[in-house]
Amino acid sequence: MQLKVIKADGSVEEYFHTKVVGTINNALAESDKPDVFIAEHLADAVTFFLYRSQNRYTVTSGVILSIIKAVLDETGYEDSALALTEHHLRRKIKRSRIEVLHVDVQNIADIGSFYGTDGTLPKSRWDKSRIVDWLVKKHQIPRHTARMIASMTEEKILAMGVSLVSTGLIKQIVLADAAVVMRAHQQFQTA
Repeated sequence: MQLKVIKADGSVEEYFHTKVVGTINNALAESDKPDVFIAEHLADAVTFFLYRSQNRYTVTSGVILSIIKAVLDETGYEDSALALTEHHLRRKIKRSRIEVLHVDVQNIADIGSFYGTDGTLPKSRWDKSRIVDWLVKKHQIPRHTARMIASMTEEKILAMGVSLVSTGLIKQIVLADAAVVMRAHQQFQTA
């Protein structure tokens, strides 16, 4: 039976062992010890534990993160476990500081509303799951692909270091990322 992961936003997706490998290798890299071989073996331990010890078919992403940190800590990679914790907290803080202004800036006249001179436009907190829902509902993109596109978009938004972003800009980034994913998928199919 395929293990299901309950994400922080409440959505459910299949458990991917490769994501755990990537997370562990990134944590090792944060402490200047990148090693895919070690990451694969530690990920095997995490996956084994999840499938053999949990006696359930779902697990939260938070529990998986805790198990990864425990495995790193108990195998002599305490600095990588700490780096993973710090990375997770930094991302959480960055996400919480971003507000989305519901406007599509098209010209100079729209800039006033973007910078607050027009207080009538609604704002909301950054929420990657809204992108996923939009891609699934409006464009019938499979949820796992939509999550990948939303993650790519989020990386770009977080890297900008902005505290206010317009829905128009988000939409443009999402569409560009979707085009990259669709092109890669098409190339993979023809290869």
